[in-house]
Amino acid sequence: MKKAIFALCLAVYTFGANAAADCNTRKTVPDGPQTLQQIVELGLCRNPNTAAAFQAARQARMNRNVRMAPYLPEISASAGVSRLYHQERFAGWSDDQISTSIRADWLIFDFGRRESDLGDLNAVWRATNFDYNAAVQNYVFDLVSAYYGLLGADAEVQVATELVAVARGAKNTADTKFRAGAVARADVLRADTTLAARELELQRANGSREIAKGRLLFLLSFPQDQELEITDMPATFGSAGELGNVSELIESARQRRPDLLSARSQASAAWHRRNSALLRNLPSISATGTLSYDPTRDYDRYAGGPNFRMDGSSIGISARMPIFTGFASTNNIRAAQAAYDRATELARARDDAISLDVWTAYQNYRTAQKVLTQTDALLRSATESERVTAGMYRVGRATMLDWQTAQADLATARRQDITARYDLYVKRAAMALALGELQANLGTGD
Repeated sequence: MKKAIFALCLAVYTFGANAAADCNTRKTVPDGPQTLQQIVELGLCRNPNTAAAFQAARQARMNRNVRMAPYLPEISASAGVSRLYHQERFAGWSDDQISTSIRADWLIFDFGRRESDLGDLNAVWRATNFDYNAAVQNYVFDLVSAYYGLLGADAEVQVATELVAVARGAKNTADTKFRAGAVARADVLRADTTLAARELELQRANGSREIAKGRLLFLLSFPQDQELEITDMPATFGSAGELGNVSELIESARQRRPDLLSARSQASAAWHRRNSALLRNLPSISATGTLSYDPTRDYDRYAGGPNFRMDGSSIGISARMPIFTGFASTNNIRAAQAAYDRATELARARDDAISLDVWTAYQNYRTAQKVLTQTDALLRSATESERVTAGMYRVGRATMLDWQTAQADLATARRQDITARYDLYVKRAAMALALGELQANLGTGD
């Protein structure tokens, strides 16, 4: 199943890894027909939403690294210059007094609060990586949907063009037979009406094609007035036994869906924040040390004594424990507990929703398979019916109404077949998205 799902995109896509070097700065679409793989690579390189999700993951990683600082000593330096004013014996200002010092503080023990804070940001970092993965998967699905939407619109234009040609041929035949006196003028009028209707459908198909093209260009961050040429790709999927057991697919999705993994990581982060709030009421023990150096200070100059410099150092251990914080600690603990309970319920809700997502996508894909089989058979039948009816009309064994009915049936069958074919491709991508397998290996790294 995994191999079949990944066959949709032909390769594992990374963040613009195989795209052109200028993909992010170019102003015009690439020349020549673009495959689905090229469209996805180009989009991942240019899309601002996936780029923003990537930067959010980087920011979370830096925040996580900040929380590793309490495991190392904190060292600070200070320097100052001052003057003293004396009123005894030698009234006036003293010389400049320069002082320098270095202080080191090292947290030795805090009952695990550092570990909880670091665990919180580790979980948040994992969640943002899963969010990035989900953003990329959703974006790729939008690209796949827009890509096949444009292919379907192109096919609709082609079908509408062919139907105009058929209707024009029918009109010419009716005109010829009317001039020969073989049919009534009503046949010519019916043929004119059908031709006008087919030309109207062609105009609508062209308009729909422009809208589909604009949506794909929007997703690629290009202006909508440009022309983009895409090429269809062969499809080798759609067999009845391709999907497998739906229960197994649901279980697989629970292990792979990035939105669920993100919700679980957020719940883990909330659990660590709750523990940190509890641990803040316990004491913390730190080691301190200072080293000072004063090259100019003279304590006994104004008393007539000798001059000397003052150097000093100290080491010690300090303990700190909150006694009363105006009930802030209690309220922080209760708020953290409520946040953890909420995150847990959200993760459970997301877990429940995944089974429905997979079930719905599974049924939609199975239905799309069956619909395509039926529309293929309908198209073959309608094509043959129109060909036979056209021949019968030319020899006077069918009416213009019969031929127009056959043409209308053929037009409907072609549109249904186009819709069913590309709908199958999109439903397959939706199935991969529901399973969390539309993309892989999209972590930001460490």
